[in-house]
Amino acid sequence: MAYIIDGKAVSAQVKAEVAAETAKLKERGITPGLAVIIVGDDPASRVYVNNKKKACAEVGFASEEYALPAETSQDELLSLVKCLNERSDINGILCQLPLPKGLDDSTVIEAISPIKDVDAFNASNVGKIMIGDYSFLPCTPAGVMELLKSANVDISGKECVVIGRSNIVGKPMAMLLLHSNGTVTVCHSRTKELAEVTRRADILVAAVGRAKFVTADMVKDGAVVIDVGMNRDENGKLCGDVDFENVKDKCSAITPVPGGVGPMTIAMLMKNTLTAAKLQNGIE
Repeated sequence: MAYIIDGKAVSAQVKAEVAAETAKLKERGITPGLAVIIVGDDPASRVYVNNKKKACAEVGFASEEYALPAETSQDELLSLVKCLNERSDINGILCQLPLPKGLDDSTVIEAISPIKDVDAFNASNVGKIMIGDYSFLPCTPAGVMELLKSANVDISGKECVVIGRSNIVGKPMAMLLLHSNGTVTVCHSRTKELAEVTRRADILVAAVGRAKFVTADMVKDGAVVIDVGMNRDENGKLCGDVDFENVKDKCSAITPVPGGVGPMTIAMLMKNTLTAAKLQNGIE
C-alpha cells in the first residue's frame, strides 16, 4: 500500500507558518490584504471564493470580496482592477476564472499589477518562472512541490511526466520540476502511446480533468503519483484524474482526492499574498 500524502495536514502547516509571519507583520502595523473578484454566479467559483475568504480569516489577513453580476462589462471590470492596483492596503488581487462569456480572461489577468498577481498568471510573472527568478508561483503547482517535499521525494535526476499542458497547472508544473533538476516530459491530447510514456515516470502528475483517466497499467511500480484532478465519477462522487483504488497498491506514494492537492492550492495562495505584502512594504 502506498504512502498517502495528506494535503490537509501539509496545508494546515503552511497556513500556520503564514499566520505566524502575519502576526509579526501586524506588530509593525501591516495587515496583508487580499481582494477577490467573482463575476457571475458559477456555483464552483462561489465555493472556491468562500474557501479563500475562510483561509484569509484563519491566517489573519484582511479580505475583500467584489461579487459582480454576470452582465458586468469589460471596462467596468478593468476599472475595478485599476482601483485595486492603486490601493496600498490591498496586496493581492485575484479574479476568479473562468469569467462569463463576453469577458476576456487574459486582458483582465494582464491588467492586474505583477506585484499583486498572487495567482502568478500575469505574463511578467510567467516569464520570471521560466527563467527561475520569481516572487510568486502558480498556487496549484507550488502546492504540488510542497507535497513532494513533505513526502521527502527527491526530484533531482528523476523521470517526471506531467499529463496536461494548461497555463495554470501543466506548463508551470513542468517548469518547477525542471528547476528541481527533474527530467521532464509533458503529455497532452496529441501524445502518441501515452501509457508507454507514463510508465517511465518516477514522478507522475495528472492534470487532465478526466475522471479516473490514469489507470494502473499506466503507472510504473514504485512511482510517486500526484493527482491534480477534481471531477465527479459516474455516481456523482468527487474523484481525481487517477483511478485511486487500483493505482494505490502499485505506487510508493499518492495524493488522494479529495484531501490531496486541493487544500494546498489555497494554502499557497495565502503564502503568495504574504510574500506580496512583504515585497510591497520592503520587508525581506
